Amino acid sequence: MPLWSRRLWLRRVVWWGGAVAIGLAAILFADAADGVAAMRKAIIRHDPRWMLLVAPLGFALSSFLTRSLFRGAQGSGIPQAIAALHMTDTRQMDRVLSLRIAAGKVLLTVLGIFSGGSIGREGPTVQVGASIMLALGRLVRVPDQASRRALILAGGAAGISAAFNTPLGGIVFAVEELSHSFEARTSGTMLTAVILSGITSLALVGNYSYFGHTTVALPLGRAWEAVLICGMLGGLGGGLFSEILVRAADGLPGAAGRFLVRRPVLFAAGCGLALALIGLVSHGATYGTGYEQAQQLVNGTSDLGASFFALKFIASVLSYLSGVPGGIFAPSLSVGAGIGGAISAWLPHSPAGAVVLLGMVGYFSGVVQAPLTATVIVTEMTDNQGLTVPLLATAFLAYAVSRTVCRRPLYGALATRFLRTQTSSAASGAEPASSGPASSEPLASTSAPSATRSSGMPPV
Repeated sequence: MPLWSRRLWLRRVVWWGGAVAIGLAAILFADAADGVAAMRKAIIRHDPRWMLLVAPLGFALSSFLTRSLFRGAQGSGIPQAIAALHMTDTRQMDRVLSLRIAAGKVLLTVLGIFSGGSIGREGPTVQVGASIMLALGRLVRVPDQASRRALILAGGAAGISAAFNTPLGGIVFAVEELSHSFEARTSGTMLTAVILSGITSLALVGNYSYFGHTTVALPLGRAWEAVLICGMLGGLGGGLFSEILVRAADGLPGAAGRFLVRRPVLFAAGCGLALALIGLVSHGATYGTGYEQAQQLVNGTSDLGASFFALKFIASVLSYLSGVPGGIFAPSLSVGAGIGGAISAWLPHSPAGAVVLLGMVGYFSGVVQAPLTATVIVTEMTDNQGLTVPLLATAFLAYAVSRTVCRRPLYGALATRFLRTQTSSAASGAEPASSGPASSEPLASTSAPSATRSSGMPPV
């Protein structure tokens, strides 16, 4: 179109409004999550045993609503956004990233957090952001796939940026994880969306750092032992977590898989009961996103104990297996902070605060296998550029170790599984997880997962 085309400027104004809407949605999502977390804490203060009832009922309700009213809202939302980038059928793309599914994603994630699920809101915000931008694309009748893909990338990047208040992290996430490339056609739309969503967040909640401001440094010498140890342990732990989730997406083995197929709502209730029991053991530390616990570890004000990271790890696995909507970003950061806090006592030459941040970036990089994204997000969340080089070294070491445990990047593997599920459902005439047929186009930089077993499959 000509530079001063009326239609072109109409699209731009609509997309700018979409970026502002994503910022508003992320803020409201965060407020709702914080509100229900406060309600859950009030229940625990009254009597922690109430969670033995609240968690199973909440998970059962979330599973029922996901499978009946909001099919396609399950999981973190990032695999759905990645899968949509590789769809060629525009109607299918619109169904996967519909505003109805996005609304259900927010509602059910908030319900899961209230019920004590070890889940986060950042991944779901990616799906919400992509859905908002794609809906506006339909409004102005964007005709070509390249422009729709640009809108999905822009919405996903703006979602991460607004959720964490990390604009650079949003851009790097879109390049490294969502698209695996940086194309001139998409870069302008994405950068503009990130900037405007960030301005919206800045105007309404101020210029904050997710975990506050830290000035801790890691001097050269023996202190760098922490880089090696956190990179190794974070990569092993993150790779194990990803491998469990990828294998679970292909189907649970034995009696558990058969029970999941026959009684998915009861299975979710059982996961909720197990989470409540873990919460009682941890005195409530494993419930919710883990933001508060991670912040305490970063600031050195925590008395969580060495078992926290293991219990939070198990709680995160159970939350995923239940099939309730929710992300893994915040819980992964919490587990990583727990790893760093647990080993800091064994590293007297390394500042404890630095070890916590290295553990955080190591485990997070091991889970998502996106070392640049992990480094930039942790750096921006703590407002600490002095640790950039140690964080980078830890993240890339963790990435290499994680790849030996889990050969398939988590989000790419789940996105491939999502597409295959839709394809098989369409071929059999059944309604797919988020409606509509699926493209069989392979995902970039992602190897295909193994064939689906018949023992049951948690939603991706």
